[in-house]
Amino acid sequence: MTKNMFLVSMLTLYCDFKGDKNIENQKLIAIDLDGTTLNSNSKLTDRTINTINKLNQTQHIVTIVTGRPTRLVTDIYRQLNLDTPMINFNGSLGFNPIQKWQYEYKYSIKRDIALHFANNSEKLGINLITAEDKELFLANRPAEDEALGFFPTKLKSENILSESSLKDDPICLTLEVKPEKEQDFIKYVKDNFEDELQISPWGGPNSIIEIASGGVNKVTGIKRLADFYNIKQEDIIAFGDEFNDKSMLEYAGFGVAMKNGQPKVKAIADDITELDNDHDGLADYIEKHFKI
Repeated sequence: MTKNMFLVSMLTLYCDFKGDKNIENQKLIAIDLDGTTLNSNSKLTDRTINTINKLNQTQHIVTIVTGRPTRLVTDIYRQLNLDTPMINFNGSLGFNPIQKWQYEYKYSIKRDIALHFANNSEKLGINLITAEDKELFLANRPAEDEALGFFPTKLKSENILSESSLKDDPICLTLEVKPEKEQDFIKYVKDNFEDELQISPWGGPNSIIEIASGGVNKVTGIKRLADFYNIKQEDIIAFGDEFNDKSMLEYAGFGVAMKNGQPKVKAIADDITELDNDHDGLADYIEKHFKI
């Protein structure tokens, strides 16, 4: 073996083991959860699990990019048999649940801002407010309605949001506001914290609003993942349905909106699934697109 042949061989071996390896035609597939991968009962179907498992066996990279907090993603991650980093809190946190990731990151909001909303909740029309980090969950009170699945109906004393329990800057705040106060609250945040905060209404039947660090969205996480895996922008495929997915679908080389998606999201997408999230729309599209 010549010296040049040896160097090429070693370089190939190195690339095979390096986390950001580049494989011809390899795609980074970013999947939203609610309204996309999950059905209306927030569950994974067997078909979806099987389809993602098949896709995991190809050269392509599947990753979760969601607005959900860590506590509501880990079980889904395990069911899908993933080993890739995932993005939580709409781009504010990126980490790998099963192994150390050198690109792990988080963006936080100031503790004082979180306490300001908590201390003025009645005046601002806030029914419920949570402050969360990767391993932190605090709420001002338990939810009265189990339909608000993101808010637990029972709280331990150590999970009650207060000045003493919130010791550090949280990653994200999630609020349920009075429907008639939603637009006033959004305006209040924009008028008083425009540069510091990113405000994301969830849509749907309940007035749920997420607040995170300004300028951060799902594209923040997508770029970090693409850089790690050495994936070009045109080789990113993103699936989503809601307003918080819009930036991700626009940035991706190919953005796919769910049939059940918001009209404004479908309007900017490159394609739309034939089926909705209650009829395995994501799995159906992946099976046909990747022929698996």
